[in-house]
Amino acid sequence: MSRTAETVNPLGQPIGPAVPGWAAPPRPQRTVLTGRYCRLEPLACGRHAADLHAANSLDREGRMWTYLFSGPFATLDEFTAWLESREDSLDPLYFAIVDTGTNRATGIASYLRIEPAHGTIEVGHLAFSPLLQRTAAATEAMYLMMKHAFELGYRRYEWKCDALNAASRRAADRLGFKFEGTFRQAVVYKGRNRDTAWYSIIDSEWAERETAFLAWLDPANFDSDGRQRQRRSLQGT
Repeated sequence: MSRTAETVNPLGQPIGPAVPGWAAPPRPQRTVLTGRYCRLEPLACGRHAADLHAANSLDREGRMWTYLFSGPFATLDEFTAWLESREDSLDPLYFAIVDTGTNRATGIASYLRIEPAHGTIEVGHLAFSPLLQRTAAATEAMYLMMKHAFELGYRRYEWKCDALNAASRRAADRLGFKFEGTFRQAVVYKGRNRDTAWYSIIDSEWAERETAFLAWLDPANFDSDGRQRQRRSLQGT
């Protein structure tokens, strides 16, 4: 979407640029998003719980749950109950990330704080098992969700995390998000304070980001062992 220059109203006050023809985009639906390395399926406890719990159990120290609002889960029954409480939610709207090579779910992601009237949407509740972390499928999952949001017509795509979560902050930077600041004492979770770091990508940046993602995900960018031939930036030029 093009953005016109800042203007001044009849009272001499500066106001934001007009958004010509703006109409609220539709809310994302429980649909499958398919890529080369993974596909995102609407979270379904009966289909995904066992695979996800097995993959998560490879994280024996529970590090993947430190900065999430829930978990870790000691048993499959406990994890299944948690999934059941979320699989029908529309905001957050949860997806299982399924490895296309093994056909097994290895992670969870969601859209949340979905605001069609303002064209804003957030990605979050990212629970990536050791089988998904640092893989092409992990990057592709984030690309597929980002692409879908902008194709629906959203103007702003957000990423938020605990300001102390260095891994999440590195991921946001690597995926092309821009840091916008820190909201101090924004959340209390697991009995502790969270200052929240805010990041975003906006619609005018998406075309450049998508070009970078497609180059990064190109099979020609990986050798026979799945290692990248070139460390390509996802920040664009």
